[in-house]
Amino acid sequence: MKTRAIRLYGANDLRLEEFELPPIASDEILAKVVTNSICMSDHKAAEQGASHKRVPNDIDKNPIMLGHEFCGEIVEVGEQWKSKFKVGSRFSIQPALNYQGTLDAPGYSFRYIGGDATYVVIPHQVMDLDCLLPYEGDAFFLGSLAEPVSCVVGTFHAMYHTTNGSYVHDMGIVEGGNLAILAGVGPMGLSAIDYALHNTGRKPGRLVVTDIDDARLARAQSLYSLEDAKANGVELIYLNTKGLADPVKTMMELTDNHGYDDVLVMAPVRALVEQADAILAKDGCLNFFAGPNKTDFSATMNFYNVHYGSTHIVGTSGGNTDDMRESLALMEKGLINPAAMVTHIGGLSAVPEAVINLPSIPGGKKMMYTHLDFPLTALDDLAELGKDNPVFAELAVLVEKHNGLWNAEAEKYLMEHCTKRVKE
Repeated sequence: MKTRAIRLYGANDLRLEEFELPPIASDEILAKVVTNSICMSDHKAAEQGASHKRVPNDIDKNPIMLGHEFCGEIVEVGEQWKSKFKVGSRFSIQPALNYQGTLDAPGYSFRYIGGDATYVVIPHQVMDLDCLLPYEGDAFFLGSLAEPVSCVVGTFHAMYHTTNGSYVHDMGIVEGGNLAILAGVGPMGLSAIDYALHNTGRKPGRLVVTDIDDARLARAQSLYSLEDAKANGVELIYLNTKGLADPVKTMMELTDNHGYDDVLVMAPVRALVEQADAILAKDGCLNFFAGPNKTDFSATMNFYNVHYGSTHIVGTSGGNTDDMRESLALMEKGLINPAAMVTHIGGLSAVPEAVINLPSIPGGKKMMYTHLDFPLTALDDLAELGKDNPVFAELAVLVEKHNGLWNAEAEKYLMEHCTKRVKE
């Protein structure tokens, strides 16, 4: 079976190549990739090359396939797995395998599996660890988003609280408590709002979402309305802190000066971390979600409150397999819709440039359709591009129909009508 894939040979050396995949072994699975979402971790892997902790040292001779947020269909099943997996089934993958204590992961460490490809060979490690996850949703792109959504799910599960006199941690946010999401209307913040309102477990009683951009806040409110939140038992407040003389005072007043039981910091900004610390209630938990690029990033914390108020901090990076299962189940049931993350679409040949330049490309997730071949395209540009391209014109209509969001209807139309396809 021939595949076309983006392979990493060294720092920022990404090549689109066609080559023959080896026949699968009895403990392997051949799969077709349909969508892969580009992650900032892809950019870091490409930028660092062989010096990246997950990337092998010999990629100049044995290049790896890039991409770890992918969804597709099973094409052929090795004898060992025929009782569990069926040809034609849709799947997503938990890439954080932690196999025998190694950091090896699809999209970083393997020659024949990565999301930026047309076909891949899924190695036995993925199935051994139960990381090949069935997906029964309508849209492939949502299956690709299961991994980033699982990061949000894991964040909520990682929060913890204590009871005086006990050393047992009660995991999860406080049911009916005060939750704040700071810098909360970026792609991951929107997903956090969605999960807070629509998950089937613990929900806050009050959710305060802050940012410093009115347009972004208005967009968030159009997606997750105050009325919808109320219907789900949550008082939702959007707050622009830019013009406030004392943001901490204002946020505290919203809780009758009780403070916040749980706070998520969605941007690596020192002032935000310190603001989050200042609004914590007794036994409040601060989650530093945002991953800083600077290894010496730091912020001050009130240790008087740590001692006497039992405030504490946690950081999460990624979700586990159970978090991904929960993400997939919530999407399949239509309870959450992480489509708000997606701001661009593109074909396979657009991947290298998008990965290398990712920090300078505005917006959220870049969803790549690996069997198609067209430039990286912002959803906001579809209407203008549609003046010369009838496919983009119809996609613009379908996106507008769904409140500006990428959606299953648009995906289906793109896959049926895009004439630029990767040659196989």
